[in-house]
Amino acid sequence: MPANMGRIDGLAKAGLDRVVAPPQAGRRSHSGAFMPAYLTFPDLDPAIFSVTLFGTTLSLRWYALAYIVGLILGWRAMVWMMRRPRLWPADRPPMSAQGPEDLLTYAILGVVLGGRIGYVLFYAPAMIVNDPLAILRIWDGGMSFHGGFLGVILAVILFCRRTGAPLLQVADAVACATPFGLMLGRLANFVNGELWGRPTTVSWGMVFPDERAQICPPGWAEPVCARHPSQLYEAALEGLVLLVLLWALVLFAGWLKKPGRLTGMFFVGYGLARSLIENFRQGDAQFVTADNPWGHILRFDTGPEAWGLTMGQILSLPMILVGIGFFIWSARARAQGA
Repeated sequence: MPANMGRIDGLAKAGLDRVVAPPQAGRRSHSGAFMPAYLTFPDLDPAIFSVTLFGTTLSLRWYALAYIVGLILGWRAMVWMMRRPRLWPADRPPMSAQGPEDLLTYAILGVVLGGRIGYVLFYAPAMIVNDPLAILRIWDGGMSFHGGFLGVILAVILFCRRTGAPLLQVADAVACATPFGLMLGRLANFVNGELWGRPTTVSWGMVFPDERAQICPPGWAEPVCARHPSQLYEAALEGLVLLVLLWALVLFAGWLKKPGRLTGMFFVGYGLARSLIENFRQGDAQFVTADNPWGHILRFDTGPEAWGLTMGQILSLPMILVGIGFFIWSARARAQGA
């Protein structure tokens, strides 16, 4: 099941059921040439290659490759940091260059188990009662970043308790390594044609091939349902921008010498980026109704145009608050040590 299956399947039930086919909508340039008013989704295959053995088809998909490459890049980034003592307090890294490889095993378990359990608890709790075995079918899709994030936090705590490594310094290194996977994961969502955004009339709006992406809101005046390519927004903000910011603070501001600050910056940076982009993402179908077309969990008024907060925004708020707490703690600790 694609990751956006739960996001859209309920839209028709909510009354958002006007499906339109993409005609030749567009405009003409000054020269009279026809110019589409939207972008067409590129012809991308979610599978890199497939092999059939004994009647069973095995595929390497871009999404799986994104996880693998993201973890490898994060691991190598941490090794790079551990081999440069000058970056750390008292010129002493929190673990040897072998340490990140050992931590990688913990991180993989944290991402997979936390991501799946988080998806079930936050977005599909009915699965526990209706089809509990589906919880184990990870290959059907359905992972939560916030759940995976909590899983990695637990994995880092367990690793540090077992090895005696300083928790905040290891957490800072993990924070710098994480945006690699975030960026690649969102790019893989785009390749899969899933988790697309809300309908839009902006010139970079994209027509996705999934027929569910052509379920338009009532009264939609455009001939097609072009949508925000919100996966690319997330790859840019949660991935690339956050990556550049964190590494700039490492290389030019010496923040690895101030335990906890990079962790705080990651919490705040991701929380703000995710909260912003949630305004462009299609709502989760289990929370969507005709009166609540964007799937808000917490609403401050009634009616389709009411303002509210999505599940992603609600889960990001604690991250922002915890990140601010890390900043305050780090500042006080440094002042006391001065």
